[in-house]
Amino acid sequence: MLSEDLRNALRSKGAALVGYGSLAELPPAQRYGLPVGVCVAVVFPKETIRGIGGMPTLDYFNQYHSLNERLDEIVTYGEAYLQARGYRAVAKTRRVVGEQAHDFATILPHKTVATRAGVGWIGKCALLVTKEYGSMIRLSSLLTDAPLETAQPVDASQCGACTACKDACPAGAVSGKLWTVSLPRDCFWNAKACSDTARQRAFDCIGKSITLCGKCIEVCPHTRRYLNQRS
Repeated sequence: MLSEDLRNALRSKGAALVGYGSLAELPPAQRYGLPVGVCVAVVFPKETIRGIGGMPTLDYFNQYHSLNERLDEIVTYGEAYLQARGYRAVAKTRRVVGEQAHDFATILPHKTVATRAGVGWIGKCALLVTKEYGSMIRLSSLLTDAPLETAQPVDASQCGACTACKDACPAGAVSGKLWTVSLPRDCFWNAKACSDTARQRAFDCIGKSITLCGKCIEVCPHTRRYLNQRS
């Protein structure tokens, strides 16, 4: 059936996680008038994440961009796959997202699609957290009217009393409040403080003027659990 066939096709192109979520509750303009979101995630190499315990590294920088390129390829493939079968589809590539971005936000974040697709929840540091890989993933998404089997959405944090990312954040950007689907991001995380500090850390360490830190990824207990698994 279509849902499983598409999932297998996206995984064959390198996706580690694929989820389908209903976006019907969102305003039509936010989702191109399309009712279903497809979340796609790829995973950082373990050694890359182990390497950023102190500061961001050149390997992290390179993997960050490499995974983003792979995600663009995967969702573009998914768009073509669905269109070839007669469905509407829009791949949310970096170009598409960049055209809609302003003030550290986009009109439909990949993380929103991910929570609607049941892939994970939003952590206290505003990253998506998954049970499989923690937050050591990169995300993309595509929108469609294909009749995919959508998952139960995730509407609340599963971080509990954990304060690992709050305690480790060099920017002090994490308030410690638990995310819920109705809580605006600015109520629990300071995007500008995170961006300013991450850019300075990346410049100081690898000479790159880019928002790149990763400390909250590396300290997340769900990330650590995956890192400690034998592979």
